[in-house]
Amino acid sequence: MKLYVILISVVAALGGLLFGFDTAVISGTIIFIQPYFGLSEAGLGWTVSSLLFGCIAGVFLAGKSSDLYGRKKVLMLAALLFFVSALGSAFAHSLVSFLFARILGGLAVGVASILSPMYIAEIAPAKYRGTLVSLNQLAIVIGILVAFFSNYLLVNTGENNWRWMLLVMAAPALLLFVSLFLVPESPRWLVAHGRNDDAFNVLVKTSGKEYASADLKEIEESLKSQEESTFRDLLAPKIKPLLFIGAILALFQQITGINTIMYYAPKIFANVGQSNDSALLQTILIGGTNLIFTLVAMVLIDRFGRKLLIIVGSTGMMLMLAGLSGLFFTQQTTGVLVLTFILGYIAFFAASLGPALWVVVAELFPNRLRSKGMSVAIVSLWIACAIVSIAFPVMLEKLSGGFTFLIFALICLVNLLFVLKYVPETKGKTLEELEKQFAE
Repeated sequence: MKLYVILISVVAALGGLLFGFDTAVISGTIIFIQPYFGLSEAGLGWTVSSLLFGCIAGVFLAGKSSDLYGRKKVLMLAALLFFVSALGSAFAHSLVSFLFARILGGLAVGVASILSPMYIAEIAPAKYRGTLVSLNQLAIVIGILVAFFSNYLLVNTGENNWRWMLLVMAAPALLLFVSLFLVPESPRWLVAHGRNDDAFNVLVKTSGKEYASADLKEIEESLKSQEESTFRDLLAPKIKPLLFIGAILALFQQITGINTIMYYAPKIFANVGQSNDSALLQTILIGGTNLIFTLVAMVLIDRFGRKLLIIVGSTGMMLMLAGLSGLFFTQQTTGVLVLTFILGYIAFFAASLGPALWVVVAELFPNRLRSKGMSVAIVSLWIACAIVSIAFPVMLEKLSGGFTFLIFALICLVNLLFVLKYVPETKGKTLEELEKQFAE
């Protein structure tokens, strides 16, 4: 694998790092902002999920604008939005201004959630595409771990500790903006806009001279005589099944419960008797497990394929959540037992559905519909994430941990059955080869 491809993938994946940081940093602040803003459990759910409403708008912003102006320029806009959001949320003195800043951050997360994996998929050689797109998920989990770790380090900085926690994001946002000046535009976007010579130069650097001409010809053929796409084109008979697979798989990635842990872990630990310091320390273990098993997924995803990883991971997630539910029903919720099942759940998610979802949705759709197809799939993801984030504190309060985690375990079972029946294997083929396969 060329070092050049790795470097530009790392730059694009910084968008994923900010995505992970911005979505996870709120977990360490909720025990401080809830009393600061006087929030009820339902109010806390809405405040935590405010970022996610921005995400939904950001996905649609990314799809259309990246087709017009390029993946690179719109990622630069996202970097600026991350920076402004960090400053705005850190210095907010009213709930309205805090929510506005978080929604701006959500716009940036929405843009990064679609463009970082899309850009990497369009720039990466087929043989390594799964690994390189998984680099985006690795960056997401590093961002989550950095958020958990910085929250722990800053917890004893006084009454403004939550402000410092939120301000940290400004630094990587600035780094992403500067770094994007050093990477090329997607060759597939360049061909779509008639810049074939520029696309060839990029392909020489990413695939090598011996493959660049053939790759360029394949991209030109896939785009030839294709009219400008619309969202209506996603409903064409041969595309609709792909849209269904992408949207439902994205939905399951969230409603299987991952962000109930990522956003509310300190609250879960506090509910079973842990102190604030101890709860935040245990979130670092969650972030570390997430990172380690994402690396495992990167090693396995191009070797064993996307589908097998999701099948094994979904089974493990179901068993871990069922075990966690059993602890709450039997009132055996000592910190060690709860932490063990949570870490097991995180490990199975990080080694399967976490990274595999981003790879699959970047591969399903033909070139001309990729941004729009991914937009719909990832909007499905963020809507599901918002619903779960709003509902979880209320579920925990009204239903108890036993019934709450049992519901998520059953959803994992449904996801397993869905993957077995509908999700295709996509490893080892170029995007153009997959386009032909799905068109048959």
